[in-house]
Amino acid sequence: MKYTTRQSAILLLSDGTIFHGKSIGICGTTFGEVCFNTGMTGYQEIFTDPSYFGQIMVATNAHIGNYGVNEKEIESAGIKIAGLVCKNFSFNYSREDTSGSLEDYFIKQNLICISDVDTRGLVSYIRDNGAMNSVICTDGRPIEELKAALVKVPDMKGLELASKVSTKEPYFYGDENAKYKISALDLGIKTNILRNLAKRDCYIKVFPYDSKFSELAAFNPDGYFLSNGPGDPDPLFSAIQVAKEILAINKPLFGICLGHQVIALANGISTYKMFNGHRGINHPVKNIITGKGEVTSQNHGFAVNKEELDNHPDMEITHLHLNDDTVAGMRMKNKNCFSVQYHPEASPGPHDSSYLFDQFIENLNK
Repeated sequence: MKYTTRQSAILLLSDGTIFHGKSIGICGTTFGEVCFNTGMTGYQEIFTDPSYFGQIMVATNAHIGNYGVNEKEIESAGIKIAGLVCKNFSFNYSREDTSGSLEDYFIKQNLICISDVDTRGLVSYIRDNGAMNSVICTDGRPIEELKAALVKVPDMKGLELASKVSTKEPYFYGDENAKYKISALDLGIKTNILRNLAKRDCYIKVFPYDSKFSELAAFNPDGYFLSNGPGDPDPLFSAIQVAKEILAINKPLFGICLGHQVIALANGISTYKMFNGHRGINHPVKNIITGKGEVTSQNHGFAVNKEELDNHPDMEITHLHLNDDTVAGMRMKNKNCFSVQYHPEASPGPHDSSYLFDQFIENLNK
């Protein structure tokens, strides 16, 4: 066996706390909000999910990279996380259907990673102190220099990031001869959402985040979709206006994650930044309408104000997160509109939430 010496690296949090580890070999520094994901599988989907843009991801699973990557299974064009923190980085991998190693994938896209970190201690610290800005450094820069640079990194609250990950030009997905036509506003859309709509006989036109309602309507769609995405929903004035205009004509509207929050804001219901957020593939949700439980995939740091939603005459809570009683889904009583805070397209083993796409199709038929 060949032994190699790896460069020391650090993770510096904005409160001055330092965690030590080793570089996987990519030299440099990277900044972002540090948060953790509790999923035991699916690291490739996490790294390429646009909703994670601007975040340094801590993997709670002890081994990352052990099954390599398959570039047919990515959620967007390239890695979207700002950096990775893990316990054990697997340079060797074993998987029959693979495109190569995670190391090569990171090198190709220049993603900085720190391994050999006490991730249990780090996650415990984040749980107690909240998600905060941080920097990974693998090139030996002085601590004081890193602290000075970290102070200048903007907080996630108030930060508009959809523009960083949205398509620049409209594009089509699916069969143009499909039964249904959908106009989708791309705030950071995951490819598997498009796959789920397409396999339900939908032809989708995907529009940039700042598109006007008139542009979406010109496609003459049967329904509208507002996608997931990164950052604070509050600065998305254009998307909020689009949601208002869709609701005004009462065409079917479905929102996921950031799209769900935009629909709330379009109805005058506020959102707020969570202490830690929800990121993982086993979050328990209760469907209030059916009484059934769902094991869900979640990825969000903002949530809809439950009290304001409860008191809104035209809105109804449909799903609740069973860990902390936060809003996981809602619908409008007087409009053909519903949304969820989690990811029904993710299917991390269970397919408990895939019915939501079928529900959208039922709304199209109505």
